[in-house]
Amino acid sequence: MRVAVVGSGLAGFTAYQALRRVLEPEEIAVFGTDDDPAAAFRRHAAAIRQRAMRSESDGHCLPATFPGLAFRASVARRSPAPLVGTAFDRFHPTVGEFLAHVERLRSRSGWERSLVRSRIERVRAVEGGFELDAAGVFPHVLVATGHPGLHVPEELRGDSRVVHSYEPHDYASSVTVVGAGLAAATEWLNALAAGSEVVSVRRREPVRQPLNVPREYFSRRGLAGFHRLGHAERAARLRTLLAPSYPPGRAFDEPLATAAREDRFRIAEQVNGTEQVICATGFRRGFEHDPLLARLVDEHGLETAEGWIVLAPDSTVPALTDETRTLSLAGVAAQWAFPAADTLTGARYVAHGLLDRIKACRTR
Repeated sequence: MRVAVVGSGLAGFTAYQALRRVLEPEEIAVFGTDDDPAAAFRRHAAAIRQRAMRSESDGHCLPATFPGLAFRASVARRSPAPLVGTAFDRFHPTVGEFLAHVERLRSRSGWERSLVRSRIERVRAVEGGFELDAAGVFPHVLVATGHPGLHVPEELRGDSRVVHSYEPHDYASSVTVVGAGLAAATEWLNALAAGSEVVSVRRREPVRQPLNVPREYFSRRGLAGFHRLGHAERAARLRTLLAPSYPPGRAFDEPLATAAREDRFRIAEQVNGTEQVICATGFRRGFEHDPLLARLVDEHGLETAEGWIVLAPDSTVPALTDETRTLSLAGVAAQWAFPAADTLTGARYVAHGLLDRIKACRTR
């Protein structure tokens, strides 16, 4: 085999679809513990009762941006409305449509033929490529291990009232939601719809924007400017870009305004005496929380900056990548190269960078 993908989640799955353009399933080994690449997303979406994707038409796992899910939705619904919506960045596929899309790709792409049900704990640079535990040596490796666990603020750990938003839960009669991103905003509405009184605890006023990061950072021009930044400035920019946010619009504003008038929704600076505390605080941040990445950095002396592994613009690890071998990072670990790397568009960006390296590699 020529290529190994470490991680069988959506980032690895999206990369796999790009790799299949030039490689057969037998040339790719995908190491992971879940047969279903959408397993983690499925659990998290169900926990917060998510109905629609934040991503737009290009938020899919196919190698090319077009045709995206809007085209398929137009065909299925026999209506041009999804295509018209995507022209104005207003089409958002349902969670069901996205999961059906993943299942179709899974069944036809050869995914099961490439999947190795094993958790890789160590990636070590050796002559001829990278050694993955006892699985062998591969000249090209993509590490797509996903988010390193759910984040609960230290001061709330051990509080019996606490549940993370991405864990299964119902709603008490009085609920505090900690956080200010899309999961938090979704939980405000969920709890209000369940009849709860809701307190929003946040460190800062939420950013209101359609996507995870400003749209310019999905473009070549925006990325070029980002890649020119020095380490300190880039880390500071990432902290700003990755601040919690949720989309603007009446879908959130009207229910919250109504609930505030009814004294059922208010903002507070700290957790109080409500019956339930929901931490909509996302995931742990920083490579050091991922054992495989932390070991990779430690054993190879890789350059880091404030919790990020320093990467080339194509998301490869410069010290371990040359004309004979490639080590790429995907998902949240690739934000140094692509700020929205933990989106499907980001996964596709990383996949194409890896594919270009493989095509150019003299050992392929």
